[in-house]
Amino acid sequence: MAEKKKKKKPGWLKRRPYVPYIMPTMAVMTMLFVIPVLFIFVISLTNYRLGYGIEDISFLGLGNYIRLFDGSENAFYYSIFISLVLTVLGTALQLVIGMGCAMLLNCEFKGKAVAVACMIVPIAMTPSIASQIWKLMFNNEFGIINHILNQLFHINISWLDEKHAFLSVVIATIWQYVPFVTLMLYAGLRSLPEEIYESAALDGANRIQIFFNVTLPMMKRLILLCTLLRMIDMLKTFDIPYVLTQGGPGSATKFLGLLIYDTGFGETNFVARSAAMAVILIFITSTLSLILFRIQRKNAKE
Repeated sequence: MAEKKKKKKPGWLKRRPYVPYIMPTMAVMTMLFVIPVLFIFVISLTNYRLGYGIEDISFLGLGNYIRLFDGSENAFYYSIFISLVLTVLGTALQLVIGMGCAMLLNCEFKGKAVAVACMIVPIAMTPSIASQIWKLMFNNEFGIINHILNQLFHINISWLDEKHAFLSVVIATIWQYVPFVTLMLYAGLRSLPEEIYESAALDGANRIQIFFNVTLPMMKRLILLCTLLRMIDMLKTFDIPYVLTQGGPGSATKFLGLLIYDTGFGETNFVARSAAMAVILIFITSTLSLILFRIQRKNAKE
């Protein structure tokens, strides 16, 4: 008997029929993300400064990175610290307040459509405009916030001084992004099946027990997604603190994004050093994203 002809394995492309459909997107992502990141990394290995010609550029290797970590840049460690504090604190407050608002929206009441419409306003507003509004409201003499505090409690707070500038940035950021978290979590609550809540109520569970034992476990994946999106955005925050405090007073609100800008295009024009900081920011953001992705995948398998 003739030997049976061995069947040829399908080619790489036939085994992956989706590749032609994602290639345009991959090409765009490469141009918009991969190439700029590689360019920043290459610049960070040089001594490039604004105004330098090609003949003035020299290769430093890891010199800019060593300078950041050996204490030569005094503001670098503090900038990372307050950036991480803002990320953790701001994300936590946004999730807690957003979940509370989403739970309220999940109830039926008059004017619900108006409330949802009002929440879209901060999302639609650019951060620079929102920061200008809050800067006026935080004004020591003519701001509406101090006027209310003075009328009710006879106190006057210098919101943009060294002690309160960080808190001011947190408040403005929460106002800007809590509606986004609220609407995401509200959409998740609306998609939960009613039968589970009815069964829990029949078993005698109260509202608090239902929230912690039914709602939160079913919302876990969406909450993790919100956490990922907000942590990335908070870690690289720039526009709100830049307009509100310009990184001051002193370095009270000079987050890593502002320090990168000031180093590269503000006070000193050391673009290579700012590029090294940007690479570190990308590394921190990618690490946090990877951790949250792994947690999300682990919960999806359970």
